[in-house]
Amino acid sequence: MRVTDQNPEALKNSCPVHVVLVEPEIPQNTGNIARSCMAVGACLHLVKPYGFFINDRQLKRAGMDYWHEVRLVEHSSLDAFLKCHGHEPLALFSKRGSRLYTEIPLKGTIFLIFGGESLGLPTRLCQEFPNQIYRLPMRPDVRSLNLASAASAVLFEALRVRSFPGLLPV
Repeated sequence: MRVTDQNPEALKNSCPVHVVLVEPEIPQNTGNIARSCMAVGACLHLVKPYGFFINDRQLKRAGMDYWHEVRLVEHSSLDAFLKCHGHEPLALFSKRGSRLYTEIPLKGTIFLIFGGESLGLPTRLCQEFPNQIYRLPMRPDVRSLNLASAASAVLFEALRVRSFPGLLPV
């Protein structure tokens, strides 16, 4: 199901966990994250501009043949996303976060927000929500984690603390 920021309420309450990619650049990462979201029933929000076309062959290949099942919301800009969801529980992820990803809120709906591969989260977003920035632990000499890997780790932690709602053990 594909939704735009013209109709954001369509998916808002159907997912306990929302993954938000702000200005993603690499189609394979976005495709992998889309596949993970589909597999666990999370909603994927993509905030424009993208570094690829939404019909990119590499994006679709990474998401396999699941694209038609992804609960996808496209936002025309960061401002459009914040207008729709800025009042929701937000968890921003950055290497510069002061709190660990294991400290994200345990109950209710959560929006997990990740920045693009080369620039990370926009500075103004971090300034607007300074107490909602989290990080994954890593060695100090490592520049960053792969976006798809980081999003997957955080997504499963958010689901774990919610006792994996609606998911069956494999």
